[in-house]
Amino acid sequence: MKLYTLGAVGIVLLMFICVLFGMQQANSGIHKMKGYEDQGFQSAVSIKNEDGNMEASVLGQNITSHDLDQKKQQLEEIKAFNLLSSIGKGVADTISSLAEKGVSLVGDIIEEKEK
Repeated sequence: MKLYTLGAVGIVLLMFICVLFGMQQANSGIHKMKGYEDQGFQSAVSIKNEDGNMEASVLGQNITSHDLDQKKQQLEEIKAFNLLSSIGKGVADTISSLAEKGVSLVGDIIEEKEK
């Protein structure tokens, strides 16, 4: 049993080392395929915090809060109708009103018992 466990652990360790070696080979292959070293392409998303100002970039393009505000405004202008969203709002309003009526009914019953 000890020999079997030792063999299994050895095989798992060997496979782990092979996976790490393969990942390193793939990484170096990707760098060779690019043909040049460019620090801008090393990460897909980068966030910098300099002097209290946050700067974010996705795939090399800077993202500002103005861009997000413009996209939000465009979505509000479109006023796209979402069936599931409207059904969800209706169900939520119905449940909320039923709960309010139930609580007021229970409150009225308790007040009548106290008298």
